Amino acid sequence: MKLVFAGTPEVAVPALDALIASGRHEVAAVVTRPDAPAGRGRRLIASPVAQRAEEAGIEVLKPGRPRDEEFLARLREIAPDCAPVVAYGALLPRVALDIPAHGWVNLHFSLLPAWRGAAPVQHSLMAGDEITGASTFLIEEGLDSGPVYGTVTEEVRPTDTSGDLLTRLAFAGAGLLAATMDGIEDGTLKAVPQPAEGVTLAPKITVEDAHVDWSAPALRVDRVVRGCTPAPGAWTMFRGERLKLIQVALVPDRGDLAPGALAVGKNNVYAGTGSFAVELLWVQAQGKKPMRAADWARGVRIVDGETLGA
Repeated sequence: MKLVFAGTPEVAVPALDALIASGRHEVAAVVTRPDAPAGRGRRLIASPVAQRAEEAGIEVLKPGRPRDEEFLARLREIAPDCAPVVAYGALLPRVALDIPAHGWVNLHFSLLPAWRGAAPVQHSLMAGDEITGASTFLIEEGLDSGPVYGTVTEEVRPTDTSGDLLTRLAFAGAGLLAATMDGIEDGTLKAVPQPAEGVTLAPKITVEDAHVDWSAPALRVDRVVRGCTPAPGAWTMFRGERLKLIQVALVPDRGDLAPGALAVGKNNVYAGTGSFAVELLWVQAQGKKPMRAADWARGVRIVDGETLGA
């Protein structure tokens, strides 16, 4: 088939690579978000998908809005058979959805109908899911509600961050998306409507969602830290400033600390929760680089009775 691939961030690159490498389909063009300011100089930088497409000699389309007439006209000229999508980052209007003969097929990083929305991996981790995965589905105008072509499952590991899990799903999902294109092309794959039961929503994680509540059980604190790493970053307050929490570990045999209370050993820093303690492993103070929590504690000279939180 002739394909137009839509995607923007680094997580979409493995899928683009898989389609380019398949040899079975032609990636005629790539659709991505416009260049965005980045770095200290705030220079405009092309998206990771745009950069990869340019390396491969593929035409890159960067519409300000997917309903822009110039973009729609070019899409009609290309006349794609199908448009695979991975984390494009903009809503597609009906006029665009109708152009490819086989529609737009999205790779979504959850087992639909669970975790529809912008942050499925983060919400899956924060909810304590033991199994997650990725799904390919036909895009409709509803939120991730279209019929599903296929899924792949992935076990959630005890220390996974959202970054770890998303990286694995990006590569597993790339193979699923390529196989979905093959099945659509040869007519062996049909999309199946999602069940009405089991729908959960995964809206974008806000900075406030990443604020650690020390009165919550230790398991919840651990899940928030892992789910919000690397972005937006779990955080708490210490001496009136934000302290980012990059990694913690559960300490079930330490139940003597009040929520938020700190205890410092020679090479360990513990914080109380609503159940048992967690050990702070890596933190990042405002304006500083990430560091081991024990080094941070020595630097700030924590005194008895100090706590984390408001």
